Amino acid sequence: MAVITVAQLEPVRVTVGVDTHKDVHVAAAMDHLGRRLGESSIPTTPSGYRDLLAWAKSHGKVEAWGIEGTGSYGAGLSRFLHDADQTVIEINRPDRKARRLKGKSDPVDAEAAARAVLSGEASTVPKAGDDRVEMIRALRTARSSAIKARTQAINAIKALVVSAPAGLREQLRALSAGELVRTCVRLRPGNVVDPLAATKLALRSLAGRYETLVAEIKVLDPQLERLATEAAPGLVALFGVGPDVAGTLLVTAGDNPERLRSEAAFAHLCGVSPIQASSGKTIRHRLNRGGDRQANAALYRIVIVRLRFDAKTQQYAARRVAEGKSKPEIIRCLKRYVAREVFAVLTDTVQKNVRHAA
Repeated sequence: MAVITVAQLEPVRVTVGVDTHKDVHVAAAMDHLGRRLGESSIPTTPSGYRDLLAWAKSHGKVEAWGIEGTGSYGAGLSRFLHDADQTVIEINRPDRKARRLKGKSDPVDAEAAARAVLSGEASTVPKAGDDRVEMIRALRTARSSAIKARTQAINAIKALVVSAPAGLREQLRALSAGELVRTCVRLRPGNVVDPLAATKLALRSLAGRYETLVAEIKVLDPQLERLATEAAPGLVALFGVGPDVAGTLLVTAGDNPERLRSEAAFAHLCGVSPIQASSGKTIRHRLNRGGDRQANAALYRIVIVRLRFDAKTQQYAARRVAEGKSKPEIIRCLKRYVAREVFAVLTDTVQKNVRHAA
């Protein structure tokens, strides 16, 4: 008579790692002991996601998914699995040393993602991307592109004025940026038969582009302000925090800021937490140059506004100067304090939303 062990009665616990690409995802399944169960390649379509989930479940009980690029190529799969009540963990790309030793291929990367989840090395919950913050992120992408193109347009106009024929250059060189654009829009090049006519046509084209981009930004700004206020009114109300800064910090935190374990984790995410650099008898910290640099810049802008207009911040800075701290050191300390304040507001927002849902 065959003896059935407890291990045979327990379902296989499966962890799946996914290496994501634009058109095809490659997955590797492993059991809880790190043994490889198989690999699969699926198209990045809803039917492909369903097939991948069914394939993973065919190996046993799926405990977690480790997915690379949950904010880009893996966003669709991550949202599908979240809707299917699956646990998704965000995976950073394998380090270069591991790739040099083990080689580079999609199955290898997928297996590395699964092992990162099994070992506990990866434990970050990805951004949900299903509410107002995702809307803010999309609109901010369009706005940032428009601002960059607007700057390029006005720089190109000024460069053309410098090299323009003498009469046109003297007409335009003393004008402010706004006056320059309005004047260039009204230029009449006529037939393009000489450098003067060509320059006028180029200036009018660039000025029209500039005005179109300004109009585009004016359409986006009110929507961004509304969404930021609706998503976190307490954040927008903080001293020195406007809709643009609030939008930046909200995009960093995501639609599910509860994924951030502590205010120290949020500070590290924003690149304002000191990094240990101690060795032997030397105990010191160094500047954190990692994290989300846009969030870091947003915290910097808050600090600069408060240093100029907030009496308490000015008193703190004066006290630290008396202690021998430099201005950059004081700003770094203030950014850390502001990160703590922002995290408290985000946590309070989550708790209010939970109470409202209940």
